[in-house]
Amino acid sequence: MYRTKNDLPENLRATVGHEMNTTLAGLIDLQLQAKNAHWNLKGQNFIALHELFDQIVAAVQGYADLIAERIVQLGGVAEGTLQSVAKASQLSPYPQNIGDWNHHVEALSAAIAYVGEQAREGIEKTDGLGDRDTADILTEISRGLDKWLWFVEAHLQTESARETRGSRQVEAKSGRRR
Repeated sequence: MYRTKNDLPENLRATVGHEMNTTLAGLIDLQLQAKNAHWNLKGQNFIALHELFDQIVAAVQGYADLIAERIVQLGGVAEGTLQSVAKASQLSPYPQNIGDWNHHVEALSAAIAYVGEQAREGIEKTDGLGDRDTADILTEISRGLDKWLWFVEAHLQTESARETRGSRQVEAKSGRRR
């Protein structure tokens, strides 16, 4: 930890920094997964999803920057190298050799949903520790991820899909690393 005049106790700052580095890893992994989908997309919804995925990449990069800067503000070190992210990310690896748009929508929506879940868990943890500023940052990220999840999932939520599924809720595969 670096010295800072921040009035949060050092042990709290260290704990939050560690937690936020895990969040940072998930965000960077999600950013790369969305870019991979953007590059490899095929099918009838190509241009709409190609552009949407690029917007997601930009938004998630901004979220990662917020988290990395918060870690450093607290006296920590933001661990955003490829090697650090590969070790710390809890996301499932993005499936390779898919091109069809609906497979990308399923895979990316699962990843977004999981990182959103992680953000909400982080809100509870950091608020419980007394770091409401970090909880607020995570709340902003959670809201943003929910919006992007909605935008992506909407491509699969057609009226015909609703009718065939009835009232039962369909859950995406978990985006968690196994």
